[in-house]
Amino acid sequence: MSESGQSWRREFKAHPAEARQVRRWVGNRLEHPDAPQVANELFISVLSSGSPTVDMTLSTAGQRARMMAAGSVELKLHHSHGPGFHIVSGLSALSGLNTDGQGLWAQLTLKDET
Repeated sequence: MSESGQSWRREFKAHPAEARQVRRWVGNRLEHPDAPQVANELFISVLSSGSPTVDMTLSTAGQRARMMAAGSVELKLHHSHGPGFHIVSGLSALSGLNTDGQGLWAQLTLKDET
């Protein structure tokens, strides 16, 4: 199995209406049924921190897909471990808080159906 992959990055305005664009952007790049929902929850958590923008990063390697949402404001506990993060934790193989405390990440496993 090849470990080569792709990476994408896009900055979104920190506005609730952008959540739809985040889900569409992720859904067009990752072939995982939970990817748009996980990205939505990551985006909303960072959006609610008060950051003016949310940077979304996607990357793939082999059977793994990783996504990250980051802002410019440190997340408070209820942003990083609230109800949305419980959804992220339930749908992803791994998830956590960025080392700088300004974002969240999740890793999904892409199952090989062959």
